Amino acid sequence: MVFRSCFARPVVRAIAVTALLAGAAACATGPSAARRVDRTAIPEVTDPAPIVPGTMRPYQIRGRWYRPEEQPNYDETGLASWYGDQFHGRPTATGERFDMHALTAAHKTLPLPGLVEVTNLANGRRVVLRINDRGPFVDGRIIDLSRGAAEALDMLSRGVGEVRVRYLGRAPRLGGGRRLQVAQTAPPIVTPPAPAASPRQTYWIEVVAYPDPQAARATAERLGGPAQVQAATNGAMFRVITGPWPDANAAEQVRQETIARGFASAQVIPSG
Repeated sequence: MVFRSCFARPVVRAIAVTALLAGAAACATGPSAARRVDRTAIPEVTDPAPIVPGTMRPYQIRGRWYRPEEQPNYDETGLASWYGDQFHGRPTATGERFDMHALTAAHKTLPLPGLVEVTNLANGRRVVLRINDRGPFVDGRIIDLSRGAAEALDMLSRGVGEVRVRYLGRAPRLGGGRRLQVAQTAPPIVTPPAPAASPRQTYWIEVVAYPDPQAARATAERLGGPAQVQAATNGAMFRVITGPWPDANAAEQVRQETIARGFASAQVIPSG
């Protein structure tokens, strides 16, 4: 028994070492290795732009104070929204002109200009974005994306989505945004909402109303999904509406997402 025990130990140890080496080889070709290779897609900043004067001072919005600071280990998960047409061409906090098609974003406290890696947790898409503005000043949201960034992450139709934001450091003097080429995860299975207990009551969102039917149709096409145009009985106004939703809570959530997309007058309309 003693002989077998002493003999077995080297054999077991050899098997363990072999298994460990095999595991290490598997890791070298597994997802973690793919992530390491993919990091080469992140732009290397050799000539970072200086922090824009004044953007690191504490500031107050709607009674709440925000204190920008260097956050080298910033890695947060939360909600992202996006903004586009209404701000296109306007100056950002850095003084740059906002280009809704560029890969940029707004953050409340990171240095400006800076770079962040943003991952859409619903589909695994990732982008590098140039932070050049402040916001979003809505509870629960950690970053505001340009239209181009939202499109790259496949978030245009939803308006709001859960993301992971990782700070990469200072941005170059120009640009820095980049789509990262990664294998896409399988899209989540979306279960249709259960029918409401009472089919007599549904809810719609009135997004906006125009006197011009072409403007209404253009907005409905931009919103996509269930958006449609409804003419007033007198033909003087044309409403852009979305829905229906089976309960008031679902409709209110969509209304908040619609407001985040720049339609401040969006309202819930019950219908029998």
